Amino acid sequence: MLNPASFDFPVVYETVEGAWVENVVRGDPSLEPAFIAAARRLLERGAVAISSTCGFSIRHQAAVAAAVNVPVGMSSLLLLPALLRQLPPLAKLAVLTYDSNFCSEDLLGLDDPDQRASVVIGGIEGGKFWHDELKRPAPPTDVAAMEVDVANCVARLRDAHPQIAVILFECAAFPIVAPAIRRVARLPVYDVVGLCRQMMASVP
Repeated sequence: MLNPASFDFPVVYETVEGAWVENVVRGDPSLEPAFIAAARRLLERGAVAISSTCGFSIRHQAAVAAAVNVPVGMSSLLLLPALLRQLPPLAKLAVLTYDSNFCSEDLLGLDDPDQRASVVIGGIEGGKFWHDELKRPAPPTDVAAMEVDVANCVARLRDAHPQIAVILFECAAFPIVAPAIRRVARLPVYDVVGLCRQMMASVP
């Protein structure tokens, strides 16, 4: 998400004051006003759609959407209900997350127990990228290490759940390795970059 080459349209960025990987992932509710303030600054700078660089900020989706008058997609997890409806009954969807310890059911937005049973969650916690992102400031992204962490997570999940038919990246850093994971896993991979492109395609 921080790579301008990810998009074929101009992107502007704002930093959410006080937001670090650790407190966003863990769900610090006191950050919500800062998320809203950052969204409003983006609007003042001409943004026509708003997203975020962490899928765990879906916790602030409703508040940010209520505070601005442009499309808001804070997390790729918003795609989850639609993707599940595309799958046959016995298939499963794998959510690949930065930290599965904090990717709790309330973030999935699924009230139907059958839908929830179709979702499996795996994270890269403990890997190099996970450790790097907790540093202040974080070092430059080690894409090769991230690819290894994500590919290993996918392999573990598929060993446990052979019915996996689609992968959804929660983490907004993962899209850079999406092409490699598609080639290795031979499965559809969705992410927040795709969500952003969809939003931009819809606005005047």
